[in-house]
Amino acid sequence: MKYIIAIIKPFKFTEVKDALASAGVSGLTVSEVSGFGRQKGQTEIYRGAEYSSSLVPKIKLEIAVSDAFADSVVEIIGKCASTDEIGDGKIFVFDLAEVLRVRTGEQGDIAL
Repeated sequence: MKYIIAIIKPFKFTEVKDALASAGVSGLTVSEVSGFGRQKGQTEIYRGAEYSSSLVPKIKLEIAVSDAFADSVVEIIGKCASTDEIGDGKIFVFDLAEVLRVRTGEQGDIAL
């Protein structure tokens, strides 16, 4: 099993979510986060004054999938989240040792 964490631009969330749902992803966790990468934040103008923000708003997706499905999920996220601009985000893939569905006690792939 794999645990996939994707950090994407907020306006790309609906497109990514819909594509994942169409591909058969049965669940995901979404968080509003902020951070920075190579772009080192952003400069904005508010009420005529320019200010810099070192943190950029992003959406964090967390998805647990079977090994066989992981490459497809990463490909879908990468394709749908891309704008070919700096700050598109990152995708991290981790090995997932165990999953337990609390309600039924099921474990492993069946618990996903």
